[in-house]
Amino acid sequence: MAAPVAAAQKVALFIDVSKPGPKIDRNLFGQFAEHLGHGVYEGIWVGPDSKIPNTRGIRNDVVAALKAIKVPNVRWPGGCFADEYHWRKGIGPQRTVTLNPNWGGVIEPNTFGTSEFMDFLDQIGAEAYLSVNVGSGTPQEAAEWLEYLTTAQPTTLAKERAANGHPAPYKVAFLGIGNESWDCGGNMTPGYYLSQLKIYSRFVRNFNPAQQDKQQMLKIAVGPGGSESRWTEWTDAIMKAYQNHTWSWDMNGLSMHSYTVVKWPPSFASVGFGETEYAQILKSTLEMNSLVEKHSAIMDKYDPEKKVALVVDEWGGWYAPLPGSNPGFLAQQNSLRDAVLAALNLNIFARHADRVRMANIAQMINVLQAMI
Repeated sequence: MAAPVAAAQKVALFIDVSKPGPKIDRNLFGQFAEHLGHGVYEGIWVGPDSKIPNTRGIRNDVVAALKAIKVPNVRWPGGCFADEYHWRKGIGPQRTVTLNPNWGGVIEPNTFGTSEFMDFLDQIGAEAYLSVNVGSGTPQEAAEWLEYLTTAQPTTLAKERAANGHPAPYKVAFLGIGNESWDCGGNMTPGYYLSQLKIYSRFVRNFNPAQQDKQQMLKIAVGPGGSESRWTEWTDAIMKAYQNHTWSWDMNGLSMHSYTVVKWPPSFASVGFGETEYAQILKSTLEMNSLVEKHSAIMDKYDPEKKVALVVDEWGGWYAPLPGSNPGFLAQQNSLRDAVLAALNLNIFARHADRVRMANIAQMINVLQAMI
């Protein structure tokens, strides 16, 4: 009789303590929260008048669960949503109601905005990873957002922040300059994105006095989304520019997005799968290793000192939407198989910790590979 597809095998582990490896950065265990489906609304935010126990509108049960796993950072507001997000619509007592065309075409009330996100981070003890709007926004809009958040000087924007309940400047640890600018973020070529990267890197500043030395905000450029030539050419172009960069712009990380998807569009079920599908998913997950190695090699060519981190800020299993759900909500059930999938990815990141120093599972609550 043939052995089952997922037959157990004996595993041997050898540890050579004479050859210490690179330090594993805690930011490998980051999370990602996008305005998508029930990830933010109902997932994080229920509003202060909800019967669900909350603190200033943020769910207490979710906060407790995330505090328990010591989340280091949260990426927000997207994702594809980030390049259509205009921050001023989500501050102050009067919010602008818009649409979310990327994810289901539903109403976006903007009741969870900058203040609410920063409050959420404070409640769970995590740092902010903001993605600014490069696709439909402007450098001025992004620069004003950072001034609103971080300046301690009595500017008009700082006074507006104080009027909205936070006199002290916020800390923003990470800044994503665009999201998937080669696709939903604007269909840009490497050359065009580079021109935008240099402008945003120059003018979008962090003014927080506490972040002018060792705790400086790290800027993360848009990187590849696969292993094919179009992606290696993108990485090559960005890193070649970095090698020759001048004092007026800089970057500290290059993002990479890679999901476990056996074939596109996602068609594998998140429940009711057999051994064959189980094995195919895990085999697909292991491709992350070669992907990291391929792009790390390109980065090594231009950055042998590894100053620029490879930031895998979207990863995880992506399956067919649950039957009966809005396809734009990316709702799926998670199982023990997905715990194994996550462990494989985190192990790969740890083994490449000299270059991979930050990662964000997609997503945090109710969307894709969510733990909650």
